[in-house]
Amino acid sequence: MAHKNKTNYSPYKARQEQRQKGLGGTTVTPSAPQMGKHKKPELIYELNEANDRLADVFRNHGFDMVNHQQRQQLAHFYRLLMLNQEKENFTRLLKLRDIAIKHFIDSIIILKYTKLQFPLLDVGTGPGFPGIPLKIMFPQEQILLGEGVQRRVEFLKHVRTEMNLQNLDILGRNINKHCVYPVNGAITRAVEDIGNTLGNVMSCLNLGGRVYFMKGPGVDPEIAAAKKDWGEFYKLVEDTAYSLPNTPHERRMVVYEKIKHMPLPEEDEGEEMLLEELSSEEKRRWAKYT
Repeated sequence: MAHKNKTNYSPYKARQEQRQKGLGGTTVTPSAPQMGKHKKPELIYELNEANDRLADVFRNHGFDMVNHQQRQQLAHFYRLLMLNQEKENFTRLLKLRDIAIKHFIDSIIILKYTKLQFPLLDVGTGPGFPGIPLKIMFPQEQILLGEGVQRRVEFLKHVRTEMNLQNLDILGRNINKHCVYPVNGAITRAVEDIGNTLGNVMSCLNLGGRVYFMKGPGVDPEIAAAKKDWGEFYKLVEDTAYSLPNTPHERRMVVYEKIKHMPLPEEDEGEEMLLEELSSEEKRRWAKYT
């Protein structure tokens, strides 16, 4: 027979109160009530707590590629992403563990399987994946973030300033055949078809440059189509299947090397606008490669 709780003590309410205060004395920033069409994080960890929790996730998933300083920067990026999620719908992932695995580990783990070439263009970076985590791993290398949605562009500029990220250029436009900012590598986690991306980066990728595709396991039809449409200009040089450590999430990294130029397309008015939007430092770096 069940007994009534005569003490008016509710373990559930106690756990909720403890969560609001922060476990173990940790300060946790609660979000505003859920409003609008997109989801907001229930809580946002302060920097030190986020750093410690990232360390736990990385350790539990056998991911030892990130040092202490890099992990602190990832924790900073996590906070900026979640604080801006309050007003913008940048990601469907709202829990730190999910962000750590499906954004941070997913962006960085490819370094176990390939060598990136710089300057590196992140095509369709969104709120900065994989470009920002890769920038954290390669602070001295030039990385460019290509993004056509203005609110994401403003967020990326905010991240660059807040985190003091150097050699990070932000191209506020969609990357297409008229984009001629010269790079030695292009990378993408976007869902766009392989063939479309190969065409879009053709004018900016130097001969011998590589395009890194971070895909799911069922990419064979795209590879077959790309060989038919782009075999004259690109060759497939790497095709690696792997999983995110200690998860069921399967991935496929496909890498193409540019072996032949195509004639440049006619000048696009958007390219002139792009150069107008670049900072003086970005223009200096751009001139170095043209």
